[in-house]
Amino acid sequence: MTTTDDSVRDWHRRVWRLAVPIMLGTVSTPLLGLVDTAVVGHLDSPHYLGAVAIGSLIFNFLFWGFGFLRMSTTGLTAQAVGAGAEREAGAILTRAVALAAGFGLLLILLQTPVSAAALALIDSSSDVEGGAATYIAVRIWAAPATLANYAILGFLLGRQRPGLALAIQLVLNGTNIALDLLFVLGFGWNVAGVAAASVLAEFVALGAGLLLVRRVMAGPGVLWHVSALKDRLAFRRLVTVNGDIFVRTLCLVGGFGWFTAQGAEFGEIVLAANAILLNFQTFTGYALDGFAHAAEALVGQAIGARDRRGLDMAVRVSTLWAAVTACLFSLLYLVAGPLVIDGLTGIDSVRETAREYLPWVVALPMVSIWAFQWDGVFLGAVRTTALRNAMIVSLLTFLAISWVLVPWGGNHGLWAAFTIFAAMRGVTLTFAYPALRRAV
Repeated sequence: MTTTDDSVRDWHRRVWRLAVPIMLGTVSTPLLGLVDTAVVGHLDSPHYLGAVAIGSLIFNFLFWGFGFLRMSTTGLTAQAVGAGAEREAGAILTRAVALAAGFGLLLILLQTPVSAAALALIDSSSDVEGGAATYIAVRIWAAPATLANYAILGFLLGRQRPGLALAIQLVLNGTNIALDLLFVLGFGWNVAGVAAASVLAEFVALGAGLLLVRRVMAGPGVLWHVSALKDRLAFRRLVTVNGDIFVRTLCLVGGFGWFTAQGAEFGEIVLAANAILLNFQTFTGYALDGFAHAAEALVGQAIGARDRRGLDMAVRVSTLWAAVTACLFSLLYLVAGPLVIDGLTGIDSVRETAREYLPWVVALPMVSIWAFQWDGVFLGAVRTTALRNAMIVSLLTFLAISWVLVPWGGNHGLWAAFTIFAAMRGVTLTFAYPALRRAV
């Protein structure tokens, strides 16, 4: 057996060692949502369920917008580790946590206008809106811990310690589930209990995360650097990187929002069918995100070490397994898609409509591979300007094509445009990749 063979095998092991814990951590999140729904769904009024659903949706979008704290920290940390700059790795974490705390406190200060604006966009009963307002008023206090946890997860992934990142996710979700049961079923706190469980769970997870970070940094002997907060140039770079990722995320959310809004114009049945089918893409994302995050950590380390061969291997091996996984998902949806649809809804008209558009979902995993992979590669390389610009071009393409195809093909035209949106996210970054590679 040659040394090259051993090296290639090692790359396959490294990718899977990073990807599997990330997948498991991601899958644990919807389990929490199911428990929230089940606990509140057994209360004496349906408005509690609606209030938690709306409140959770608001925070999902709100906190998703701050996901750049995780993404930027992973790439910057991986590059620092690759370059052997352990002190800088600690400084990156310090800046990221400080930025997270600042944003979290700002959200608390702005909770009244944030709550009013969010609820104004949702048309529901007074009982549901009142419950959602209560949920927001309690859950908002988790913001500093939630955003700091993003930074810590990014740091651990950048150091290729996905097992520790998984441990934090399990502590977070496990604590949340236990407190859900205690506060809602035990103490009878209803909606406020669900929100309070989330708040306390985030702080427990933050405590666990800080302990794990202390353990990881015990070897290099560096951790927090207050002096790092005085480095204006580094802070400016961090803000710029995060700003690019924020714009990119807004465009992505805007694309999904446009898809949902356009689908709603075809009536409730089509809207419901599209929502069910989007769950398939969410399931795919749980798996493909694992390989994208693996690429993010490995690419960042390779670039920090100025290792072009490491960059090539990170991209090739992670993409190979992402492609295999995507093909398996497409095959699964082709064979078992109708059964999954039947399991998600009992309404015959919605089932029939969802089956009509199922072929688009069968094709999407294979179309989406490069969208996920290039996101991971460019985040690891901290080429966020290219990411931002590619997403803007992709969104504008999606809007333009849907304007043409939707009047012509109805919901099929909408799904065709959405599929092109996924493809464009990959195509635009494919053209940008040679410049990234040459710079290593």
